[in-house]
Amino acid sequence: MRCPFCHNDDTQVLDTRVSDEGDTIRRRRRCVKCDKRFTTYERVELVLPAIVKKNGSRVEYSHTKLADSLKLALRKRPVSSDSVDEAIGRIEEKLLSLGEKEIPSERVGELVMRELKRLDKVAYIRFASVYRSFADIESFETALKELK
Repeated sequence: MRCPFCHNDDTQVLDTRVSDEGDTIRRRRRCVKCDKRFTTYERVELVLPAIVKKNGSRVEYSHTKLADSLKLALRKRPVSSDSVDEAIGRIEEKLLSLGEKEIPSERVGELVMRELKRLDKVAYIRFASVYRSFADIESFETALKELK
């Protein structure tokens, strides 16, 4: 680890501690050259796949966009924010477990629909009506039959 003060590459680790949550390691270091001390942190870096849209363009995965979509579908529905957070966690976990660098937006949409079906049937229909672009009443009836 390079010293932030003198940029020397030779530093010593004086102390190592794991955070209470167990997801971060804190290291106190000392520069051998200038004798200054500094702290570094180690965290796991998870890289979610890029999203390939219907038009072929690629965008970075956005936790915020996923959360906003779920919250919009669940607006004024009796679903706790903890349940929404857990659903988002399951979706992201599934995306990570696929091990892909890129994933079609349709696949993400299907994962969202699966979670909404589990959380709230009305929110599921709301999301499906936009996601599947119902063109007529028959398409809507088909989605309703899927719920039964």
